[in-house]
Amino acid sequence: MKVHLVDGTYELFRYHYSPANKDTRHGAQRGVLNTVLDLVADGATHIGIATDTVIESFRNDLYDGYKDGSGVEPDLLAQFPEVEELLELAGFAVWPQITHEADDGMAAGAAMAAADDRVEQVIICTPDKDLAQCVTADDRVIQLDRRREIIYDRAGVIEKFGVPPESIPDYLGVVGDTADGFPGLQGWGAKSAAKILSRFGHIDDVPFDVAEWDGVDVRGAAKLAMTLRDNFEDALLFRRIATVDLDAPVSASVDDMIWKGPSAGFDERCAALDAERVAKRAHELFWKYA
Repeated sequence: MKVHLVDGTYELFRYHYSPANKDTRHGAQRGVLNTVLDLVADGATHIGIATDTVIESFRNDLYDGYKDGSGVEPDLLAQFPEVEELLELAGFAVWPQITHEADDGMAAGAAMAAADDRVEQVIICTPDKDLAQCVTADDRVIQLDRRREIIYDRAGVIEKFGVPPESIPDYLGVVGDTADGFPGLQGWGAKSAAKILSRFGHIDDVPFDVAEWDGVDVRGAAKLAMTLRDNFEDALLFRRIATVDLDAPVSASVDDMIWKGPSAGFDERCAALDAERVAKRAHELFWKYA
């Protein structure tokens, strides 16, 4: 079997801000349900959907500047518990994250599923660069950007970032992530970070003495080494923030992730969203594949 993990937060944001969405209070929920049903139509049987039901997480306790949801439209925030309920009524395994984030949920789900010998492959459906760290050397866990139809296996991660999956937290730690609200280290751009980390692997293993940077050809190497030395604790903190937490709450096993089909209350919920056509599609898919 193959297991599909969906970034419910990304999908909700994507459909909320779609130019085609004319109903900012409810329209995104129809889009999210429909896109998950697309996976079923394409043959997916075991699906887990992680959401940021609370935008803040344990990372806000680690760093004051971390994203906290301020500025997110009230109409969008209100739809998180609603889309979670909708997807559960549709028969999907939903993992609302409170102390953790959707990224942690997908990562924890990937680790759980990959540990099951019955699972042929785990497909993490999100374009979020944080999840690249979950891609495995044997490509048993891969990342899929469904919108752009791009698969990131280990080779794909290296091609995109210049470092292997296991170095992604280190890469983000020094480069920073404006979307998540932490700056990285001054002067450490994507290209220089990739060259340095492709040589040394992890922040801890990068020498403070630039004379020991054998085989690394980057501009301003001495300044970069000094910046790392002077801001080493910050770099470690940012790496910690960028590292997914595999203790996030998810399903106990892949058996709990099988799509169960619509349950009582689903049709009424869809009617309230003017999503009768999507509801009909869900029933038809369940009749077809059950």
